[in-house]
Amino acid sequence: MARELALKYGCNPNQTPARIFMREGELPLEVLGGRPGYINFLDALNSWQLVKELREATGLPAAASFKHVSPAGAAVGLPLSDTLRRIYFVDDCVLSPLANAYARARGADRMSSYGDWAALSDECDEATARLLAREVSDGVIAPGYTPEALEILRGKRGGKYNIVKIDPAYTPNPVETKDVYGITFEQGRNELRMSEALLENVVTKEKNIPDEAKRDLIISLIALKYTQSNSVCYVKDGQVIGVGAGQQSRVHCTRLAGNKADQWYLRQHERALSLPFKAGIRRADRDNTIDVYLSDDYDDVLRDGIWQQFFTSCPAPLTREEKRAWLDTMRGVSLGSDAFFPFGDNIERARRSGVQYIAQPGGSIRDDNVIETCDRYSIAMAFTGMRLFHH
Repeated sequence: MARELALKYGCNPNQTPARIFMREGELPLEVLGGRPGYINFLDALNSWQLVKELREATGLPAAASFKHVSPAGAAVGLPLSDTLRRIYFVDDCVLSPLANAYARARGADRMSSYGDWAALSDECDEATARLLAREVSDGVIAPGYTPEALEILRGKRGGKYNIVKIDPAYTPNPVETKDVYGITFEQGRNELRMSEALLENVVTKEKNIPDEAKRDLIISLIALKYTQSNSVCYVKDGQVIGVGAGQQSRVHCTRLAGNKADQWYLRQHERALSLPFKAGIRRADRDNTIDVYLSDDYDDVLRDGIWQQFFTSCPAPLTREEKRAWLDTMRGVSLGSDAFFPFGDNIERARRSGVQYIAQPGGSIRDDNVIETCDRYSIAMAFTGMRLFHH
């Protein structure tokens, strides 16, 4: 391993020179394929920390799909239902536990994951490599690769696919620095470890948080730890289903994440599952078309006649009433917030996406209003006492 690695350029082509380097010792990573760039490495190192912590917290293989230094999705390797296999376009695949984790992470928000950076907590196996090889992705980071997996990935994009191997035993310096406008910032690393101990202070009338919901809340908090703030994260059945990141208003985070969670669930509606696609339509085009089909703009698209490019016949739209009726069947969603909710409007929005369990720091002068709103809908909420801003 080397002490530094020169990059083509920084965040933008005009930002040169660019490199990653160690002030002491050697880089804890090795490039096995491609030529990762500045943003690639930001995604790689943030996503690696996320999946490493998910693995440690749950004992399950974990994966993340990153775009622009925030997760589009993250998940642990639980088996997929037939419906999820269909909406993630993996019903023709043989999936290992690690491949299940990546299919879930990629499937949370497939439009945002287009051209993602993937992170894997465990050695990349053949099943996961085959899944990566068929998706539009910039690169992957993992602690290792089987010979079969490495051969598959090195054949992607004509040999230009970015493959990074990281030393899982690497421990970073407990103090981190960052330069902004020529001025160096220094802080202690956020070494907080997520555990069920953070969920003990349940402040609502509803006290019951099942084990599966506790797991999902921990997943949401770990995801938030590596999401650009402000951020809110919805999780169900071991996977992120909606992230709202980088918003100045917390309710906008809640709405954005909730809208993504709604879209994830609407994709499972039988009408969305049975759309009459023409043969040969690519997965990315299917994702975009499904998104349009489920949007409120679909009637305009019908009038424009664009449907003829993708469908054998014009499918009837889902009405707003039909969408609402379907969304009202979504239950058992867990929600994490990286800072306190200042108003009850966040809870009002969250419960419309099936949220029944919440973890947030608490500490707002309006905590009583937030708790009262949760009590109105029998939502269980824990105050963790820990803020998770990430910038």
